[in-house]
Amino acid sequence: MFTLAEVASLNDIQPTYRILKPWWDVFMDYLAVIMLMVAIFAGTMQLTKDQVVCLPVLPSPANPKAPGNAGVTTEVLKMETATHQDQNGQTTNDISFGTSAVTPDLPLQATHPHTEPTFPNQEAKKDKRDPIGRKTNLDFQQYVFINQMCYHLALPWYSKYFPYLALIHTIILMVSSNFWFKYPKTCSKVEHFVSILGKCFESPWTTKALSETACEDSEENKQRITGTQTLPKHVSTSSDEGSPSASTPMINKTGLKFSAEKPVIEVPSMTILDKKDGEQAKALFEKVRKFRAHVEDSDLIYKLYVVQTLIKTAKFIFILCYTANFVNAISFEHVCKPKVEHLTGYEVFECTHNMAYMLKKLLISYISIICVYGFICLYTLFWLFRIPLKEYSFEKVREESSFSDIPDVKNDFAFLLHMVDQYDQLYSKRFGVFLSEVSENKLREISLNHEWTFEKLRQHVSRNAQDKQELHLFMLSGVPDAVFDLTDLDVLKLELIPEAKIPAKISQMTNLQELHLCHCPAKVEQTAFSFLRDHLRCLHVKFTDVAEIPAWVYLLKNLRELYLIGNLNSENNKMIGLESLRELRHLKILHVKSNLTKVPSNITDVAPHLTKLIIHNDGTKLLVLNSLKKMMNVAELELQNCELERIPHAIFSLSNLQELDLKSNNIRTIEEIISFQHLKRLTCLKLWHNKIVTIPPSITHVKNLESLYFSNNKLESLPVAVFSLQKLRCLDVSYNNISTIPIEIGLLQNLQHLHITGNKVDVLPKQLFKCVKLRTLNLGQNCITSLPEKIGQLSQLTQLELKGNCLDRLPAQLGQCRMLKKSGLVVEDQLFETLPLEVREALNQDVNVPFVNGI
Repeated sequence: MFTLAEVASLNDIQPTYRILKPWWDVFMDYLAVIMLMVAIFAGTMQLTKDQVVCLPVLPSPANPKAPGNAGVTTEVLKMETATHQDQNGQTTNDISFGTSAVTPDLPLQATHPHTEPTFPNQEAKKDKRDPIGRKTNLDFQQYVFINQMCYHLALPWYSKYFPYLALIHTIILMVSSNFWFKYPKTCSKVEHFVSILGKCFESPWTTKALSETACEDSEENKQRITGTQTLPKHVSTSSDEGSPSASTPMINKTGLKFSAEKPVIEVPSMTILDKKDGEQAKALFEKVRKFRAHVEDSDLIYKLYVVQTLIKTAKFIFILCYTANFVNAISFEHVCKPKVEHLTGYEVFECTHNMAYMLKKLLISYISIICVYGFICLYTLFWLFRIPLKEYSFEKVREESSFSDIPDVKNDFAFLLHMVDQYDQLYSKRFGVFLSEVSENKLREISLNHEWTFEKLRQHVSRNAQDKQELHLFMLSGVPDAVFDLTDLDVLKLELIPEAKIPAKISQMTNLQELHLCHCPAKVEQTAFSFLRDHLRCLHVKFTDVAEIPAWVYLLKNLRELYLIGNLNSENNKMIGLESLRELRHLKILHVKSNLTKVPSNITDVAPHLTKLIIHNDGTKLLVLNSLKKMMNVAELELQNCELERIPHAIFSLSNLQELDLKSNNIRTIEEIISFQHLKRLTCLKLWHNKIVTIPPSITHVKNLESLYFSNNKLESLPVAVFSLQKLRCLDVSYNNISTIPIEIGLLQNLQHLHITGNKVDVLPKQLFKCVKLRTLNLGQNCITSLPEKIGQLSQLTQLELKGNCLDRLPAQLGQCRMLKKSGLVVEDQLFETLPLEVREALNQDVNVPFVNGI
């Protein structure tokens, strides 16, 4: 046999799940336990004491051959009742009976044919002397046999199986009540939810966040009492003075406002979270975020709970309907006709069921409990369908806690929160803290400031190539407050900091002139914006989508340089427009690295004062360049990697152009170069990394050229026209297929930098050394077999590259190049050893000479 504890274990759940048990589930669990006890008690009584006692119905003397008639039955029943009363409720099977008939109106007594009636006193005495009753011819074994036969034949089936049915029904109700805690697809979600909810409830961060909210509310109440007209200046209002415009993108986030502009009353004991508590709280935010995304996708828990409630309700109706019909079937007296007259000699037996009274009382109790259970199920269904439980609003929590950014949830997440509210609404309020982005950002801010102190930030400050103090912060949760205490910082780089906020403290950084925002849509306060608008000179913005560019960037009126790196073209080749650049009134340099198909029209907003325009494409073909015609003041233009096949005609309208760079395109011919003669100020032309085969003779008309770059093309020769450019100071034809250097090169008397690396030159003309102003001469990776002794005429030479040739020695005249040192001489070590000792010593002298390579 199983014990009560073993059966009750079907109703057990983990103690932590109690927060998901509303009062009706708890009440039904107790009712189920009571029903279980009733069923087990009834079953135990039936197994140990249940029996029937049967006596044969004897024929009366008046009708000896008619046993079992109704009159006789009535007499025997009354006789048995009287006998039962006389012996104080105890009945036995060995009582002997007389043979006389008993009339209904007279007391039971023994009758004899020749005996006269006696008086009552004499009768009592006689009862003590002689047994009275009616004798039968049955022995003990026959009585046992008849009792067992009649137990199965005469008793209604419900009287025999009621305890077992009650036990089965109760077990089904118990399983139905807690099935959603056991079903694998819902159990894991419920377990995870309860675990997270408990951690959120006990987290120190929850207490701190709610305490700060309470302190803020208390402060606001004090301010309302003292009068709103005396608001302190540091409290931000919607009509702050100095606001640049209504559209200025200031920090204006709803919800709990942890802002530097608003005084926050800190609780002294909770000012700084323990590092371990902070890490646990950050992990909780991540768990809540993932759990929400997982649970909000389905409503399985809600549906399962509704189904199990419907099953319990249907079970209640079923039990009530069939049980009510069998209440009257449980009786103490039964007539049995087992058809065993050939074994006993009797046809009809009168039987009594000793458990009938107890079973009837237990059945009535069971029905009463089932009725209460059923009404609670009906109430549960009413609650389930009265309001939409697949939606949960934190409106009340937002009003009470000022966390106005807590989102509403849906589906199973909402249903679980509704269930928790039936236990204690405080759980939902504390849980909401971990759904608030403002709360998460504040936690990150506290942890960040605790980790990144002023001393640690100072260690990360370095000097860049421009000898400026630079700080680079990468993949942080925010910008540490201590950054703004580095008042001597020149350059600040913020990379992959999605929640970056620039507070008013930035106004302390008076040396700050350059700011980098790499995938960092920073928000600024009004005071900070005013400072940046007046002091910032250079801004780099790297983005994936144009929406990541902070709107305040377009309002920095004193900005000089703007670098935009990111996607400005959609998949269907439609231009993603930048916002108006009209406010950038002092912008001089605009650098756009993107995938443009046309020059953005908004660039014309800065056309009157723009002096340098750089467009670096990622290989997307730049088709429309008409906007360039409006850039009348542009002095430097770079169109790199734009898949250009010819020099754009729009460039020829830029009368102030001084430098043109068309690097990494597909330009094959440059016949249009003659049009550059109209660009009187053009001094630098860079057509490197293209597919140019020849340089047209018309280049001689571009008389003001000082720098000419044709490296990494497919040139096979240099035309004489190139050497008619008397102002040329730098000529770069590296990495082509040039085999000879024309002798006309000696005409370039102003040439200072010559780069012929990576060609097929084998002989250096003597006229080359007439270019006495040469400072850089790169002749590496050619086929040169000897270096003329006239190399000594280049007295101003500071860099000489000869590595990768066929030289076997170096001339001693290198010692006459007084400005040349070993650091500027690029040759193989064995070649350097061929120089005389005194020449090598002279080259090894450590003399600080300015180094210029001209590229």
